[in-house]
Amino acid sequence: MIPKNLLVELFVEELPPKALKKLGDEFARLLAAGLKAQGLATDASVVTPFASPRRLAAHVTAVAPQAADKAVSQKLMPVSVGLTAAGEATPALLKKLASVGADASAVATLKRQMDGKAEALFLDSMVTGATLIEGLQKALDEALAKLPIPKVMQYQLADGWTSVNFVRPAHGLVALHGDTVVPVTALGLTAGRATHGHRFEATTDPIELRDADRYAAPLAEQGAVIASFDARRAEIARQLQAAAARQGLTPIDDAALLDEVTALVERPNVLVCKFEQEFLAVPQECLILTMKANQKYFPLLDAAGKLTNQFLIVSNIRPVDPSRVIEGNERVVRPRLADAKFFFDQDRKKSLESRVAGLGKVVYHGKLGTQGERTERVRVIAKAIGAQLGGAELAALADRAALLAKTDLVTDMVGEFPELQGTMGGYYARHGGEPEAVAIAIEDHYRPRFAGDALPRNDAGLAVALADKLETLVGLFGIGQLPTGDKDPFALRRHALGVIRMLVERDLPLRLDDLVATAARAMGPLLTDAAAPAQLLDFVYDRLAGSLREQGYSAQEVDAVLSLRPARLADVSARLAAVRAFAALPEAASLAAANKRVGNILKKVDGTVAARVDAALLHEPAEAALNDALALATPRADAAFERGDYAASLQALAALRTPVDAFFDGVMVNADDAALRANRLGLLATLHAAMNRVADLSKLAT
Repeated sequence: MIPKNLLVELFVEELPPKALKKLGDEFARLLAAGLKAQGLATDASVVTPFASPRRLAAHVTAVAPQAADKAVSQKLMPVSVGLTAAGEATPALLKKLASVGADASAVATLKRQMDGKAEALFLDSMVTGATLIEGLQKALDEALAKLPIPKVMQYQLADGWTSVNFVRPAHGLVALHGDTVVPVTALGLTAGRATHGHRFEATTDPIELRDADRYAAPLAEQGAVIASFDARRAEIARQLQAAAARQGLTPIDDAALLDEVTALVERPNVLVCKFEQEFLAVPQECLILTMKANQKYFPLLDAAGKLTNQFLIVSNIRPVDPSRVIEGNERVVRPRLADAKFFFDQDRKKSLESRVAGLGKVVYHGKLGTQGERTERVRVIAKAIGAQLGGAELAALADRAALLAKTDLVTDMVGEFPELQGTMGGYYARHGGEPEAVAIAIEDHYRPRFAGDALPRNDAGLAVALADKLETLVGLFGIGQLPTGDKDPFALRRHALGVIRMLVERDLPLRLDDLVATAARAMGPLLTDAAAPAQLLDFVYDRLAGSLREQGYSAQEVDAVLSLRPARLADVSARLAAVRAFAALPEAASLAAANKRVGNILKKVDGTVAARVDAALLHEPAEAALNDALALATPRADAAFERGDYAASLQALAALRTPVDAFFDGVMVNADDAALRANRLGLLATLHAAMNRVADLSKLAT
């Protein structure tokens, strides 16, 4: 049985563009996985997905016409149930054999094997391999059932009675194994070799496919369709760059838009269009957004990154004279740009400050009040942060920016385009004569919005952004709205990571616990859960730990540093580097083990052990030597710690290895004499405190 290549295609009505790429990839993956599971394809088989607006297809190499027969061993029942004391088959065994297609003659061939603690009977047999028709039918049914369809559509077949559920109505099914049709069925269709090309520009319809390997080429030549999603995307990108280069411009870089347009066209044709220069008076973010979101156009930028009045469209047809297509798209975009200009002009008739009162009518959260009330809380937090970062002047700028930061929510432009909140606030602040620092802070106060996003550009922006995220975190934790599992409707994980990034990457001299406490005070009586601040701190440190592990730090290193809960997150990277350097020292393993031992000893003591030593009670030479070594090493370690040289601080402790080892070899900590015992515990508490300022070194012990 010679393997041949397999092609399966579903021809459907226009598929949802945002889901097309995933649908195409999953259809091919699931189909191939089903074939492999039945032994019809192997891991060496190459799977190629195809997806266009009206088709999902998969090409799988080296698919066998029938799977190889397979030896199987089937457990029947325990020996005690299947055989009598004389070794004869019981009625239960005979009934079981009949159910699997065997008779009493098979009793003699049964094997006895231990199954857990009891001996069981097993039947060895050969299972005939699945034929391609059977296997492909099963694989196709399973693939269609498991497709990640965003919204299922129900439609009737031609008989007028039968209903089918699928993403869109299907009108054709192709299944070719080499040049042979595999007569499988799906969605009320029976497979053949005919497919269809472009609605308007195909030169042949239907297109008869000769074999599984002649698919993309006939569709392109006779059907005017680029069947491969990736090939079509690359062609659109090439045409966009070429058309822009002819104008001396650059198309906007937007991978999501490129994906969506790729899912909308079968025969891409990029054309250059224009709009009136007067619209460029509107902020370019507004124009770019309306062209991308509403029209799926690609705005063109000049060398300085500024928007021009030219844009690119991706047409699905290639007329000899494209002027009508260009004129139509220019006509369609004009009202959209006019709306944006109208919103911008109307919004500028009112100052941002005059809109503050309107925030009192916008509900923020049922338990946390309005955006107006929230603004007052953010102001309190932002002022406190501003005062810490830059004194009264920065506090005043942060307060002003916090007062105006949310006012663009009640403008017409943001009402139409919520994605522009913050951005429009900056434009309107400048128009109203606000200081540039305030305008920038308003623009930036949502940053960072996502992983990799830029941080606020100035200190006022940092103060307001921190305040905004902290108010959200403390407020929602305070009313019990914590993330659960993969559900995080208020994006609190993203807010926490934003706080972490600002504190760490800008090396801010702010304590996390102080920031949370400031936000908690600003919430006032709305903070109904007194445990919320502590829960929030746990949550932030958990997010920080995950982020650090993703950056390549080991779980041991992260645990050693974060178990001490360093309040200044900007120090964490330096502490981690110091721990890594310390771990490479020859003394590290011994000291880490000793530190763990000391910690365990101190945990077993009732009450708190004071880190205090009476030199007169140091009777053993080893305990006196350890005390002397601590007296020398601790000041050096502490001095390095205070100046932020954490590596030097830990390295100063390396001198303690020998006296620590000698202490545990020669000194009985739990002496009968209570005074001696208390003094030795005090010495260990002193050692423990000295060793664990930078990190909990016991976490490095293996």
